[in-house]
Amino acid sequence: MKAASIQAHRRRVVSLCLVALGGLAAAQTTAAADAPAAAGSAVQKVLSEPALQSPKALGAATLAVARVGKRLVAVGERGTVLLSDDAGEHWQQASVPVRVTLTSVRFVNERTGWAAGHLGVILRSDDAGQTWVKQLDGQQAAAAVAATAKELSDEKAQRNAQRFAEEGPDKPFFDLDFADAQNGFAVGAYNMAFATRDGGKTWQPALQRLPNPKSLHLYGVRYVAGKLYVVGEQGLLLRSDDAGASFTALASPYKGSFFGLLGARSGSLIAYGLRGNAVRSTDQGEHWDKLETGLPMSISAATELNAGTLALLSQTGELLLSRDDGISFNRVAPSGGPLPASGLALADERHLVYASLRGLRRQALP
Repeated sequence: MKAASIQAHRRRVVSLCLVALGGLAAAQTTAAADAPAAAGSAVQKVLSEPALQSPKALGAATLAVARVGKRLVAVGERGTVLLSDDAGEHWQQASVPVRVTLTSVRFVNERTGWAAGHLGVILRSDDAGQTWVKQLDGQQAAAAVAATAKELSDEKAQRNAQRFAEEGPDKPFFDLDFADAQNGFAVGAYNMAFATRDGGKTWQPALQRLPNPKSLHLYGVRYVAGKLYVVGEQGLLLRSDDAGASFTALASPYKGSFFGLLGARSGSLIAYGLRGNAVRSTDQGEHWDKLETGLPMSISAATELNAGTLALLSQTGELLLSRDDGISFNRVAPSGGPLPASGLALADERHLVYASLRGLRRQALP
């Protein structure tokens, strides 16, 4: 297969992965594959121009949502960030410095949080999501990987890092998480992994730390009880016992993709993904038990509602509720009909909010 064909195939895989996650087929990604010169200008534009302010943003496709104190923050297509201070009944648009699709959002307190997404973008907010600043993009990420490639002792790792850098800024981040206001980790397509120890002022390449020789896509990352976990394609399960300095591969009971990881307050873990598959561990990932979800469709999001009460959300908007820390689940159909759901958050003590490709939906808890 010619190099150009390989590149096009790799980008088509990224687009399919985004769809599988409940996301969008990345226009920014596929454009770069088909017209490099024109794409360079387009990439620069979406990385440097602020998201358009429009009433239509209130119905935009959203991919993730988080609760920040009493506020909800949702992120989605073309740099859209939406805020609600009344448990999801009404929304307003935030100010965002880029126009790329955002796939994940995490906050460490009621003020400070991060969002990540396409073209290697990571943003930070210090006012509960009202305004954002760019801390990293794919151009900077590729340059950072290129700078560190020569320092790697392993020849294969050197080649992988050099190829990553040469492919440019097209790779999306799928998820990020923070242990505290200083230490964070972001993961994405083709083993893309970056870490920060200064609140995002600087982001360092971490892909060389992961035992992922096939450069499988990394879909989820979570800090849980002092450990850092990464899940991804082909049943990939990784754990770091030293805050992300190194990782070990965990034995996986499933060879399909895991799209995310839920860490409960009890310390139990649930990895979830394709075709309703979910597995649970209570010993830091050493052993996993398969969960009977009864879902034929993929699971795209999860959250802990309160101590011992967990929720998983399918890509058609069906909810799985557990009141025994994930040992068993009850299936709940969406009250408003099927929904292409991608994100989940607790809105208040009586409601959930779903992020979806058709905007945001407020759902009463059963």
